[in-house]
Amino acid sequence: MIFRSATADPSDLDRAAAYPVDGPVPALTAEKIREEFAENRMRPAWTWFAEDEDGEILARALWWGRADSAQPIALDCLQVRAGVADPAGVAAGLLAAGHASFGNLPGYNISLPRGWRAEPALAEAVAWRQEAAHKTGLTREIERLRYEWTPQAGAAEPTGRLVFREGTDEEFLDAFVRLSHGSLDLATQNELRTMDAEQLAREDFDFYFGCPGERSWWRLAHLPDGTLAGMAIPSATPYHRNVGYLGVVPEQRGRGLIDEILAEITRFHAAAGAERVTATTDTVNVPMAAAFDRAGYEVTEIRLVLESPSL
Repeated sequence: MIFRSATADPSDLDRAAAYPVDGPVPALTAEKIREEFAENRMRPAWTWFAEDEDGEILARALWWGRADSAQPIALDCLQVRAGVADPAGVAAGLLAAGHASFGNLPGYNISLPRGWRAEPALAEAVAWRQEAAHKTGLTREIERLRYEWTPQAGAAEPTGRLVFREGTDEEFLDAFVRLSHGSLDLATQNELRTMDAEQLAREDFDFYFGCPGERSWWRLAHLPDGTLAGMAIPSATPYHRNVGYLGVVPEQRGRGLIDEILAEITRFHAAAGAERVTATTDTVNVPMAAAFDRAGYEVTEIRLVLESPSL
């Protein structure tokens, strides 16, 4: 078996896009894949095939990144042709070849419907993907809820409990530090095992600063007496507006202020004419999920994230 990346030859990219979707795990359409190539979010060097001795493609892996990314950010699509005897083994070989070429271990995001574990064929298809990911170093799993808001849900009016204002970079860095303490977000918890809160704050700041949303959108949330309560970072992806980052400082938690902050982000996007606002939170972050539910956000999918524990 041969593992190789795609070439810039149009026929090779056509093969990548036209590879048949023959399993229950949702996959990108050929049209969407061509669009991602056109926008430089998918690239030949990030597209890998497993081929037999006759050149038939037995498996395909598509990694994704931002248009200006030097390296792929995540594996977006992994498929092995139906009938292959050892799909996990073939997929593991494909991922290992890609990882060696990139010099890093991008995470793998699998988008799934709610209740996917109750569907035997789907659960089996996820299982061999998990096995392949684990064999290649992606051993940490996080399950996330993907939410979506549309204008039909409406946005709550301000209550006056919080005052929102712009802030300096230093103020936002301090807020990132404070919000990380006691966070229920699993990525935050994992990152704090390998770095201090100040370093994590800088990385979070840089990440959101680099997102398609504008820095001028960010807001600090204060009580009427000027006490910091939290922050709201409306943001965006290459496709649509999203919630970005939000939170309440530890000493103000448990008072329902997260609803006020989420409402501010929702109002901000709604005022800009957004027809869709997305958000994600870990399934174990019950308070945040409940806040999205109360705000009229609806779960559209489950996102199973497989990543390296060293990230």
